[in-house]
Parts: sequence; C-alpha cells; structure tokens
Amino acid sequence: MTMRNVIRNPLIAAALGALIGAAPLAALYGVRAAQATTPPAGLTSSAAQGGVAVVLPDFSTLVKRYGPAVVSIRVIEKSPSASAQGSPFGPNSPFAPFFHNFPAPQQGPIEGEGSGFIIRPNGVILTNAHVVAGATKITVQLRDRRQFTGKVIGIDKVSDVAVVKIAANDLPTVNIGNSNRLEVGQWVLAIGAPFGLKNSATAGIVSAKGRMLPHSNYVPFIQTDVPINPGNSGGPLFNMQGQVVGINSQIYSRSGGYMGLSFSIPINVAMHVADQLIATGHVRRGELGIYIQPVDQGLADSFGLPEPEGALVSSVNPGSPAQAAGIQPGDVIIALNGQKIENSNDLPVRVASLMPGSKVNLTIWRNHAEKHVIATLGAMGNNLVAAAGSAARPGGRLGLIVRALTPDEQQQDNTHGGVIVQGVSGPAEDAGIEPGDIVLSANGAPVSTPAQLASAVAKSKGHVALLIQRGDSRIFVPVGVQ
Repeated sequence: MTMRNVIRNPLIAAALGALIGAAPLAALYGVRAAQATTPPAGLTSSAAQGGVAVVLPDFSTLVKRYGPAVVSIRVIEKSPSASAQGSPFGPNSPFAPFFHNFPAPQQGPIEGEGSGFIIRPNGVILTNAHVVAGATKITVQLRDRRQFTGKVIGIDKVSDVAVVKIAANDLPTVNIGNSNRLEVGQWVLAIGAPFGLKNSATAGIVSAKGRMLPHSNYVPFIQTDVPINPGNSGGPLFNMQGQVVGINSQIYSRSGGYMGLSFSIPINVAMHVADQLIATGHVRRGELGIYIQPVDQGLADSFGLPEPEGALVSSVNPGSPAQAAGIQPGDVIIALNGQKIENSNDLPVRVASLMPGSKVNLTIWRNHAEKHVIATLGAMGNNLVAAAGSAARPGGRLGLIVRALTPDEQQQDNTHGGVIVQGVSGPAEDAGIEPGDIVLSANGAPVSTPAQLASAVAKSKGHVALLIQRGDSRIFVPVGVQ
C-alpha cells in the first residue's frame, strides 16, 4: 500500500534548496526530493507551488484498515493497592508514571483505562498485564462503540503481557509482524487511548532496539519516539506495512506524560507468551541457574578476550543446570546454540525463550580459549518468592528474588543458612530492602532456601517480619504481603 504525502513549505524549501540542494535533502531524509513545477497527484496547486518536495509517510490507510481491531479497556479494581504499587520500578522511578493508570489511592472501587488489540476473530485480545491485573471487572469497547465484558485468560507479569477474551465472533484483527526485522530509524505508528482519548494515532521512529529496563531482564524493549501516554498501555505498535511489531508498555517520564522515550514489548516476545497463556494459562521459561555481569574492556583484557562481549558468570547456583554442565564462575558465555552473545543482556532473554528441558550448546571462554558445553535447561521460578497459583510479577508477593547462600558465602558472612537478595521491587523495595541483603528468618522461622521463605510468606497475613543482615548489622524489617 502507498502511505505517502508531500509536505511543502515554500520559504523553508527555498532556503534549504539554496543551501544544500535537492539531492542532499533527499539523502538526509531518505525520501524522494525534487523540484516540482506541476502539483503531484493528491495535492492542491497552492500546496505545490515552487520549492523542494519532501515525501513523508501517510498513515491514514493503515489507521482505516487496522484501527477497528484496536480496543479500549476499562477496568474496575476493588482497592487502590494495584494502582499505588502498579509500577515494578517503585514510585520514584521515572518509569513509574506510565503505570499509574488510576487516580490516587482512595476508598472504594477505582477505575482505570488502557488499550489492547484483537489477534483472533473470536475475541482474543492482547494487552499489558499491568492494565488488567487486579481488576474485578473488565469492559472492552470496540471502535464501533460495542461493549463487551472481558475475561482474563492469562497474565504474565514477567513480560507484562496479558490475554483477554470477549464473547464475540467475526471481529476485525490485526496483522502480526516480525519484530526481529524492525530496524532503527524506521517509521512506526501507535493506536490507543491516551488519557482515555479513544482511537488516537501517534507516529514516530524506532530509536533503539534491545533496551533492558530496570527489573525487566527478559524483555528486549523497542525504544521509539512515538508520543505515548497513560492509556496507551497495551495498544499496538505498527510498522509501515501495517503489521504489529510491538505492544506499547512503558514510557520514561518525570511528569507522568510523554517526554520523548517510549518502550514497546517486541511482538515476537509477546506472541510467544500469548500462545502459552492461551494454551495452558501460564508461561514456562528455561533457566541456567547462573548470575552474570557485563564484560567491559578491562575484563576483556584480563580474560584475554579479543573483544568486550559475552556474559561473565559471577556465580553458579548449587544443583543448577549450569553446575551440572560444568560451568564455573569466571567463564564468559560468548554464544548460545551458535548465536553470538554480544552483551550480557542477550543471554537471559534467549534462555528464557526456550522451554525447560531444552538442551543448549554454550560456547564459553575459559583460560584464554573457547570451550563448548551442553546444558539441559531447568524451569525458571525456583528462585522466585511467589504466591502459589498466582500470576505474580517478578519477585511475587514480597517483590524479592533470592537464592540460597553457598557454604563459602555463609562462612564469609558468618551466618547459618539464609538467602541472598538478587532482585527487589514492590513492597520489599518500599520497605528499604536492597540487593545483597541476606534474609535470615521470616516471622521468626529460620530461612535457608527460597522455598522456605515462600512457605513463610504464604502463611503470613498483612505483613511478614524479615530478619535482614546487611554487612555486620542485623535488623527486623516488616514487609507488606500482597
């Protein structure tokens, strides 16, 4: 389809034409530029008089074709807890405002709005997990103003993807694209309901790919400069071919509104999650059982790596697939199944995309030489403190990701048992717990494994008292249980 429009300003065009000429202008914009004496088709003569013609994209055909498949989602929550703590980044993060789809905490039910898009004609809809999580009622409105009650099929807060179903048939659907083919600099279009303004279209370009955001280690976000605001959450990001390449999920903001940086979940990641949610109601991810860090130039020089690339293994969990495969701290994983690991963020994304039980060929750098090992992936979740049967966000009811201390770590920290905090968000972060803290007990019961901590949390009501060791100091910290 043709999505072009010729925009002309005689004064600016004349100045630019005199300074750089038509050919450099065409190279600058990557579009057609020409001296026009006759108005091109579709333009009035007044718009086409003199100057340089610059062709920019026209999204009107795309909006007409696929706009009907974009829906508005209105939710009602029982309490303000989800909106008050809706951001996995904490209330002070510049990413937090995008998650505040609801008014300030108040008594009684609260309402919020988001967006979504239809992927199957029988009413299957994709949206963000944070749009529908905690909702007691979901109302889906189509562009033709028909309304339906939505039912949550599945929620995956790790990726911030949710599937909702409405009782309808023969609905318009979007065309799913391939986000791996998206290139930086390409034009993209968002359709959604910013601030509740339904069926709004905004456009921009892809600013970057593979962005890893705080507390989101398994989604390589697409960064754009598309104006996105609260209410756009869960809406589609289209490429110029009319294909959905992402789900609009987050913005970077200090004001609560758009400030030039928007982030979308790649559609390949979202559909991998959605297919599992539709089939089973939950998502399974592979896990190696290692903790990694980036490789900078100094580390590359130290290990004799030709380039600063790969993922440096800082520790290996006891009994993990990585330990069984012989991976050691100090190894640098430089490829997985023959695909290069350019930076450390690539590894968790690729491993998580594979199913537990999968065998992977890891190329590691050890003692100034390459070595190949085969590992059988385990199932992610063994180190997460989460409510049983819930689709909890990373860190579960407390917002903690922990692992057991090794015997050497126990000796070094002068502890008997305990679990070390690897990631923190939500209630635990609000309570002041930090990565590196050691949890020694929960409600007076000693803790030596993530499972013991999860058990203590499951028995708690309201709050759980954690005995935290930080350095040489120990203190009890009350943490709210979600």
